[in-house]
Amino acid sequence: MSNPQQTDVSARFDFAVKIAQEAGDVTLRYFRRHDLQVERKADMSPVTIADRAAEERLRQRIAEKFPQDAILGEEFGVQTGTSGYQWVLDPIDGTKSFIHGVPLYTTLVAVLKDDRSCLGVIHAPATSETVYAQTGGGCWCITGQGTQPWQARVSRVARLADALLLTTEIRTFTEGRKRDAMDVFQRLERAARLTRTWGDGYGYLLVATGRADVMIDPELDLWDLAALQPVIEEAGGVFCDWQGQASVHSREAIATNGLVTDEVLAITRAG
Repeated sequence: MSNPQQTDVSARFDFAVKIAQEAGDVTLRYFRRHDLQVERKADMSPVTIADRAAEERLRQRIAEKFPQDAILGEEFGVQTGTSGYQWVLDPIDGTKSFIHGVPLYTTLVAVLKDDRSCLGVIHAPATSETVYAQTGGGCWCITGQGTQPWQARVSRVARLADALLLTTEIRTFTEGRKRDAMDVFQRLERAARLTRTWGDGYGYLLVATGRADVMIDPELDLWDLAALQPVIEEAGGVFCDWQGQASVHSREAIATNGLVTDEVLAITRAG
């Protein structure tokens, strides 16, 4: 007999991929528009009509299909539910890329059950890439509309000295929760073969598909994190916080191909 909970997750899985792509299409209506207005939130991070419109679309679609589910989104906060499932939404992860016309932004959709992330979608609208996973089901990738999904796997790079290291924004190692973490970043950078800031959700997509080997961020919110864990783990990688705990609630993240995890953690734990 099938597990009822697993069946419930599966019922949300294809739908999550579909609505992530729909929300991504909403963002593309505004992408690289010269008349796009950029506002500042209380924390001075940018927000646009595209962020809000995409999240509104996601919330509308979830309310139609799963009205008893809770929702947490970056732009419109918490909506309570009674089903035990919570959708976690980031309509544009990488708004700074988006407002400058850089295609490395993503739409993130996740579902939590009992506070654990059980499915995640990372959709990059401007590059037509989608990676998605549910726990126990593998990680899958679509590149372009109408193409067949293929199974995503992390790289086989075995040493940090041969690895590509990614992060979102270097200044986050000197500000916020880990304002004294620049030494950690610099030691990682010296140990890695290459370092780039192809960050936000797109960096984790690159790790899941084997094009990068390590991604690290010192400060994130749940809507940034929730979709990442299933994707990285089901692609064969390791997703954890700076102490090695596999969680989406630590407000920090490391994603690796698994083979270089010990080297990375030796640096972050010491930091």
